[in-house]
Amino acid sequence: MLKTLSLSLEVLKMFTKDKPTWGGRELATALNQNHTKIYRILETLEGHDFLTKDTETKKYALGIAIWELGNTVANNFHINELVQPILEKLSENTNESAFLTVLDGEEGLTFAAVEASTTVRFSVSVGSRTPLHAGASYRSILAYMSPTFIDNYLTKAITKYTDKTMVDPQMIQEDLMKIKQQGYAVSEGEYTEDVIAVAIPIFHKETVIGSITISGPKYRIQAEDIEVFIKELTQAREELHASVPVTTQLLSNEQCMNR
Repeated sequence: MLKTLSLSLEVLKMFTKDKPTWGGRELATALNQNHTKIYRILETLEGHDFLTKDTETKKYALGIAIWELGNTVANNFHINELVQPILEKLSENTNESAFLTVLDGEEGLTFAAVEASTTVRFSVSVGSRTPLHAGASYRSILAYMSPTFIDNYLTKAITKYTDKTMVDPQMIQEDLMKIKQQGYAVSEGEYTEDVIAVAIPIFHKETVIGSITISGPKYRIQAEDIEVFIKELTQAREELHASVPVTTQLLSNEQCMNR
């Protein structure tokens, strides 16, 4: 199966600016592959709109699905230009790390981050993934998923990362209800020891697509700080939503592409 996938990707790479169309036999010869195998791959790619076939010449060209993916990639190059200043302001106002997470299947993907300028700070790795039950950043997303999604998620094995990771389905359900009631999530040491996180969800057309989080070392964050963080997070979310359909639409596109 992996060999077929690899060959399929090689087929797609053959469609270039200099050579935008290919016939099946012509392509098989160029790749030194069996004609039947290449035709099967071409038909599959056509069926998923990655290729389109000219009914007269019988030649193939790149399809609309490639255009959609390319457009998403092009957009992603400037998403950070929109998001980063908001996170920088959030981090500066709170003196803690700030990051944006997008939903990717049953995980949260760290999409953009700004670390605090202090010597002791919570380090955030852009591109890291975390299950949706572990910590404020991720449960603030899970809380707004459909009941069916949540039920299905909680029937699977729930990983425990620290002694404070919430793993009991009933406890998680109760916390999700609390998050929806108050509109934000708070966690302490659930994914990383001695780290407190405060997060609120972000939406596109009333559908949750991710979250914004402030996090820092436990010893530095007091109860009164959390109230300030919530206000700062709410302001940051308003700035994100104010750029609709630009920022949240692009983040929604990113979520769909990751799925």
